[in-house]
Amino acid sequence: MAVEFSEFKGNKMIKLVNDNDPEGKWPFQFGKMKAKLIVQNFEEIKKFAEEE
Repeated sequence: MAVEFSEFKGNKMIKLVNDNDPEGKWPFQFGKMKAKLIVQNFEEIKKFAEEE
């Protein structure tokens, strides 16, 4: 997975690009507010990702 950092309208952004998407057409991109929400809810997100 590739990780890139950028800015959008003066706000810091992080972009995650899946290895299955080498051209980067479908990145997962978010800013600080959403990053904080992800960190605060990591365990629930992890459970969700591991569900069948």
